[in-house]
Amino acid sequence: MEVLNSNTDNLKSQMRKGILEYCILLIISKQDAYASSIIAELKAANMIVVEGTLYPLLIRQKNQGLLEYRWEESTQGPPRKYYKITEKGRNVLADMSTAWQEVIDTIELIKTDKTQTQ
Repeated sequence: MEVLNSNTDNLKSQMRKGILEYCILLIISKQDAYASSIIAELKAANMIVVEGTLYPLLIRQKNQGLLEYRWEESTQGPPRKYYKITEKGRNVLADMSTAWQEVIDTIELIKTDKTQTQ
């Protein structure tokens, strides 16, 4: 039973990694956000991410021109780096949303076909 749980956990982890960049763009597209708020929103959606995973993705998306950032003073500590989605980021997000919907549609089609043949 432990092997099955380990395989399932690994599969879930790989699937989450595959959609993490998409989720980050979705969050930032709703409103500008700083790293801790992004992590909190991901955790609230049961997608556990640590800063060590998030920061490299934010840097990569910024370097790709999908995000930009600004520093804002905080009343609760040091200044915060707020990320904002760019126009290019919105275009990539739209492409990702289309691709995600295609994946969902494909899986649903396969599930439906298998259900009908049994």
